[in-house]
Amino acid sequence: MRIILGVGGGIAAYKSAFLLRLFKEAGHEVTVIPTAAAEQFVGRPTWEALSGRPVSTSVFDAVDTVNHVRLGQEADLVVVAPATADLLAQAAAGLAGDLLTNTLLVTRAAVVMVPAMHTEMWQHPATQANVALLRSRGTVVMEPASGRLTGKDTGPGRLPEPDEIFAFALRQVREAPAAGASPLLGKRVVITAGGTREPLDPVRFLGNRSSGKQGVALARAASAAGAEVELIAAHMDVAPPEGVKTARVETALQLRSAALDAAGRADVVIMAAAVADFRPAEQAGTKIKKRDDAADPVITLVRNPDILQELVQQRRDSGTGPELIVGFAAETGDSRGDVLEYARQKLERKGCDLLVLNQVGQDLVFGQDQTSVSILHRSGDEPQTFSGTKDEAAEAIIARVAEELG
Repeated sequence: MRIILGVGGGIAAYKSAFLLRLFKEAGHEVTVIPTAAAEQFVGRPTWEALSGRPVSTSVFDAVDTVNHVRLGQEADLVVVAPATADLLAQAAAGLAGDLLTNTLLVTRAAVVMVPAMHTEMWQHPATQANVALLRSRGTVVMEPASGRLTGKDTGPGRLPEPDEIFAFALRQVREAPAAGASPLLGKRVVITAGGTREPLDPVRFLGNRSSGKQGVALARAASAAGAEVELIAAHMDVAPPEGVKTARVETALQLRSAALDAAGRADVVIMAAAVADFRPAEQAGTKIKKRDDAADPVITLVRNPDILQELVQQRRDSGTGPELIVGFAAETGDSRGDVLEYARQKLERKGCDLLVLNQVGQDLVFGQDQTSVSILHRSGDEPQTFSGTKDEAAEAIIARVAEELG
């Protein structure tokens, strides 16, 4: 595959040398196009030595081959890392002052821009507006990581690690349909993941066995399909994907607030989190002590709100909101019915568009890498069943979401 690696003028440019090596070791042909400012951080000899190809910043080099047009036309993938605030602004405005911005205007290949800048610059309304505009045009803008920046600063704006960018960028090509457009391009997808925890006292909580693996896999798959993903994460045993905007919550009430708010700006909501049905009626302010001279404590539980049902009702009342709401059902069968029967009842009761069924139990689903899911549709059609890894199941679910959106 022919890859253009654009490099913006930021301190994170040194990481792009490692990214270049990953692309080369995977057998790809890489042409590096730095900006003039980028060469202040990493010199041209480094890029030429690692890529094995000539490097230029000017539209006036190799004029006989019409280089400023040819490079973009021949590319299969364009990755810009780091993409500074200035470079994002130039791309959004359609400026073409050097070889890199010319290439961005010419290419019809998948374009992935990986921002890196100080937190204040990333969060500035101008930068956020430029990112939104680029995404609306089909450019995939990876969310920056959060961590140590230049100097003592810490926060969102850090360039993700090269291996994360490598995997993310290649997915944009590998998983895109033949027409070259990602199936969820321009769509905003909200995904909840993990298990909520309901405090009993400052030390103890009521929780569940959810690891968050399936929700994280869904976030990866939706991002690879071109969506702008917002992950609402309760307790998880795995890290959220790099480049995905993540909001941390703990309790069911916190998750409810975050989900109802995020749904207002989403095209799709996928409720994969294991949300507690009940919470303690009272939370002790100090640790509950075990004393020989005291009676065993009695814990009274109250119902938590039904977040999935509220999302459906909010959409119905407002006449706006997500085009698609996807629920999850972690079920066990009993003497009254099997898991599929319970899932159908839940789908009818909740009123969501799709329901993903997991049969759970000892050594089933929770914390495991393998899973089996059935996707039920509100129309009552025959369920679609899939078994495999959680990443493979996530890809099947996201493919069904894209199909439902047409």
